[in-house]
Amino acid sequence: MTTVLIVDDQPMQRFGFRMLLESQDDLRVAGEAGTGTEAVRLAAELAPDVVLMDIRMPGMDGIEATRRIIAERAEAAEDCPRILILTTFDMDEYAYAGLRAGASGFLIKDALPEELLAGIRAVAAGDAIVAPSLTRRLLDAYVQHLPTAAGPAPAPDPRIASLTDREREILTVIAQGWSNAEVAERLHLAESTVKTHVSRILAKTGARDRVQAVIVAYDAKLVEPA
Repeated sequence: MTTVLIVDDQPMQRFGFRMLLESQDDLRVAGEAGTGTEAVRLAAELAPDVVLMDIRMPGMDGIEATRRIIAERAEAAEDCPRILILTTFDMDEYAYAGLRAGASGFLIKDALPEELLAGIRAVAAGDAIVAPSLTRRLLDAYVQHLPTAAGPAPAPDPRIASLTDREREILTVIAQGWSNAEVAERLHLAESTVKTHVSRILAKTGARDRVQAVIVAYDAKLVEPA
């Protein structure tokens, strides 16, 4: 059973999410929060598996709430919930900031019910919750607006220093938008082998899931914006 904390400042929106989740045998609503501050408190009290997090809320927004939830659970040496950011088409920069803060993925707020349910289940399982190409588009759209760093090349990123050549190759193509099936087909590997490599990449880089691994690849300059 996957428990979900619903965070949204609109009561009717929370009601809709609750009705949808309660119609599923494998999902249970752990609680509801209407502000970021309340979300942080309830995440600590209820320890949900997934937090469905709106970005725009009065006071503490969803990005800061995400950051605090991840930090507080990490400080307490407890498992962090998977946080699913809800965004809109014109908020790519905010969605990226949410991923930076520790969210496991993002969905468009008016996603179809089946897309939302699939997203929650995928996040709970540690998978990416959007098409890899959309993840790449989001990151590219934001990174292109970052200033180009001047001076000498940065030192190698320690998070990828322990990766084997094959693991580095797989991390690179994942960040380029390849699914596990595409990696298996194009690199002539069994899909189970790809999954094993991905698991090792996550462990070695300290990434909680596939989306965070993509950010590591960008940070380490394994890929550049298209």
